[in-house]
Amino acid sequence: MTSSDALVRVSTARGVTTLTLDSPHNRNALSTPLMTELLAGLAAAAADDAVRVIVLDHTGPVFCSGADLKETAAAYASGSVPAGKLGDVLAAVWECPKPVLARVAGPARAGGLGLIAAADLAICAEEATFAFTEVRIGVIPAVISATVLPRLQPRAAAELYLTGDTFDGRRAAEVGLVTAAVPAAELDAAVARCCASLVRGAPGALAGAKELLRRPAGTDLRAELADLAARSTGYFLSEEGREGVAAFREKRPAAWVPVD
Repeated sequence: MTSSDALVRVSTARGVTTLTLDSPHNRNALSTPLMTELLAGLAAAAADDAVRVIVLDHTGPVFCSGADLKETAAAYASGSVPAGKLGDVLAAVWECPKPVLARVAGPARAGGLGLIAAADLAICAEEATFAFTEVRIGVIPAVISATVLPRLQPRAAAELYLTGDTFDGRRAAEVGLVTAAVPAAELDAAVARCCASLVRGAPGALAGAKELLRRPAGTDLRAELADLAARSTGYFLSEEGREGVAAFREKRPAAWVPVD
């Protein structure tokens, strides 16, 4: 495959790797080739010590239209559909040790919503639209529920899953699907500010903070506090922790903060 044939473009600058869905001819649908490239891009970024933040972006007016229905229809004869690979993609985003930020400038549907929800942070244009339209074509939003339902308010989830109605970026922020919605003209600046904040975090601490965010609630408070206290001590005594405390006391950037 030549670079011109790539369905996911990769670029890195100042510790931020951007994975850009670049299949506008089918509204960045989650075809098997695109998902394969996205998984490869996520794995490479996760393994690169120079990469601190991963941004999911898109070309064209649509962020992601969900499953590639043309590919799905062609696969019916085999008894399996490419949507099964979507679970691997969502897990890779959700479990990535580095912060993942979705930049959403246009509409998202179905699997695209699962991708947004899997990201740690998502900033969208107020004008972007969203909809869980699965029930309207006789299917259900099954796979994406693993990442979507932990984000959505329960009543909103019931309404949006069952009606299939379209909603805008501001509503997406209100119900928890995205972190923030801003005017389209301010989207790039908002994403840049967020990335600038994220790269100030220590790589190991960011990974540890993500583990805390995914941690299930404990039933034994004292046991949970003891475990968390041990984790905290370990981070304070780590090389990163010592450097971070020293940098704070000396009023200087920590060693891991990228320089221009």
